[in-house]
Amino acid sequence: MLNQIQFPKSKSYRTGSDYEPLRFYLDCLSHSHGFDLLLGYFSSAAINVLSLGFAQFIYNGGKMRIVANHILSKQDKEAIIAAKNGEIQIPLNLMDIRSIKSNLDEYGKHFFKCISYLIAQNRIEIKIVKPKTKGISHYKSGIFKDKVSAVSFQASCNFTAFGLLENAESLNCFLSIDGESSMHKTKEDQLYFDAIFNGHAEHLEYLDPSEIITAISNEFESGELQELLIEEAELLRKKNQLMEISELSDYINELDSEIDKIATQPRFPYPTGARPYQIEAYNNWKQNNYSGVFAMATGTGKTITSLNCVLNEYKLSGKYNCIILVPSIALLNQWEVEANSFNFNKIVKIGGNTNWEPALANIVSNKLWRREQNYILITTYGSFATERFQKYFSKFQNDLILIADEAHNIGAPTIRKLLPNITVQKKIGLSATPKRVYDPEGTDFLHSFFKDQPPYCYDFPMEKALNEGFLAEYKYIPKIVELTQDETDSYIEISKKLLKFFDFEKGEFKKDPFVEMLLLKRKNLIHKAANKLLTFKMILKELKNQNKLRYIFTYVPEGYVYDENGDGEKILDRFLMAGAETIPGLKMNSYTTDDSDLPTILRGFSEGKIDMLFAMKMLDEGVDVPRAEIGIFCSSTGNPRQFIQRRGRLLRKHKNKTFAIIYDMVVIPSQVISEPELFNMEKNLVKTELQRVAYFSSLSMNYYDTKENLEVVCKKYNLNLNEIINEL
Repeated sequence: MLNQIQFPKSKSYRTGSDYEPLRFYLDCLSHSHGFDLLLGYFSSAAINVLSLGFAQFIYNGGKMRIVANHILSKQDKEAIIAAKNGEIQIPLNLMDIRSIKSNLDEYGKHFFKCISYLIAQNRIEIKIVKPKTKGISHYKSGIFKDKVSAVSFQASCNFTAFGLLENAESLNCFLSIDGESSMHKTKEDQLYFDAIFNGHAEHLEYLDPSEIITAISNEFESGELQELLIEEAELLRKKNQLMEISELSDYINELDSEIDKIATQPRFPYPTGARPYQIEAYNNWKQNNYSGVFAMATGTGKTITSLNCVLNEYKLSGKYNCIILVPSIALLNQWEVEANSFNFNKIVKIGGNTNWEPALANIVSNKLWRREQNYILITTYGSFATERFQKYFSKFQNDLILIADEAHNIGAPTIRKLLPNITVQKKIGLSATPKRVYDPEGTDFLHSFFKDQPPYCYDFPMEKALNEGFLAEYKYIPKIVELTQDETDSYIEISKKLLKFFDFEKGEFKKDPFVEMLLLKRKNLIHKAANKLLTFKMILKELKNQNKLRYIFTYVPEGYVYDENGDGEKILDRFLMAGAETIPGLKMNSYTTDDSDLPTILRGFSEGKIDMLFAMKMLDEGVDVPRAEIGIFCSSTGNPRQFIQRRGRLLRKHKNKTFAIIYDMVVIPSQVISEPELFNMEKNLVKTELQRVAYFSSLSMNYYDTKENLEVVCKKYNLNLNEIINEL
């Protein structure tokens, strides 16, 4: 903030005094977010001279606006035109302060690419003017701003390397917080600048960059114009002379140290900062006594939202201690990347054959000796549940923020038994689907552990995510798959046995181990329905006709099918064979626990080297593959959470993805059961299945087309699709 600067009492800076004009620029750049310059001559070499201050200014999201006359160096003119034409590749990382400083510290071809990039990114905006009368623009003033105050100044020097390094110059400044007259002065200077910058100055003519005159030494004699023609060797010599001024040299060394300090500090990964909903989630979590569930649709940034909570707590306490629980090795690595993007650089991974024990022993030792230490632990749920891990965890858990990704896993029996011994106070559960379907006891444990209930501490539903552009739009195409006659006969036989255990008042089955066995048997029948293969082939032919045979995820049932002789064949292999038969030459690959080098498989898919990827459960939770465009869901488990997670893989946005297409196989018996009680039981079950399908359909781009497919099922069971959607 500008009010942290120690200005001279006179507010005057002079060459050769304790307060050099150069120090004014370095100080103000390091403490401001806006810099407006009203100039005569401008040279980006001045940015090079002030690279230490500019690095902090740009890193902090600073924006510079310049009004300058129409005579520039050839390189600066080319940089402005290149930015206007968009002829730039990214030459520096605006989120890395050391990268900014080192790139602005150079002076040559790459430096001017960086200037072009900053102009193209609107971090530097330049308006070129000349008076409508004879002469040139000859201003030498400006305003620095932070969020609450401003400092305006008038200087004798041009904003060029020569002006800052060579000439004997003076500068007077005015602080808006210094009293009424200074406040009026800064406001007046700002209004004057804004009028000129916004094109409202009648005494000036505004020029296109192509109209800039480039200063050439043999054409212009003026000493001021010579300032624009500094060469790299000469600039380096003049910058080295700075270090001979002891007080300025000490200050520059201080700024250098400050940059090193900033480079290691955690910070939000994007210069725009946290989004309003991420701030709201943090505030809700605080108000809920630092515990709660973030029920957020896939693709809405659950990871960044929760890490922002850790960042905000770091800003308050100066330390970060956090443990993140994830369900898979792929997510272990994904979270490491996200944590690094926040500059949380002391990360320990537990799981995937990592040697984590020495790091945890060190954490316990530091706690014993009351030594402060920052760290982020990322562990799989499997590793977290081990006795080996728990013996360390129990000794320092009270210091932690706990983040549980795919938090429904907290309700699983292996984790549930640990919950009474977990005393972490600050907890965040992340899930698009916190409810554990068919496991109300596990859901209750989750609610109890996070001290939260629906609608939860923070809720970001899919409808909101689509409306606000966080997810890709999609076409949803449900495919009705009928059981064969033999399968239907088996289905009816199982349903008759289940009828004895169905509670019509509650619309659910009574708890009984026999019921669970029958439901599993019937689920497997639906799961392995033979007609799914035929439907799969039809879908591939449709996609071929639309020329859309790339970036396809296909979820297939797990397990085997057996022939009359008892010989088994993997269902996955059947689908691979069906794909090869239907579209010869289609590049296919599986993504299962049996496959090696899974990251390479995902990369090959993202790069278009693999057309279709087959998975069973491996891509259910959290894996980020934005390039997926088409989903074929052949695996009807009846579990809404699994369906929600799978559709989430398809709805992530990608610059080359206009919309997603999701084919969903909905399995029904080939004939409606005639017995009234059995029919009513089936009607209840079909309605439950249609709830997830109808809701997803209602948010799709092609709702009225898909409605027809679903109406076929509704008519069979005397159901009203609109009523089902309205009930949701």
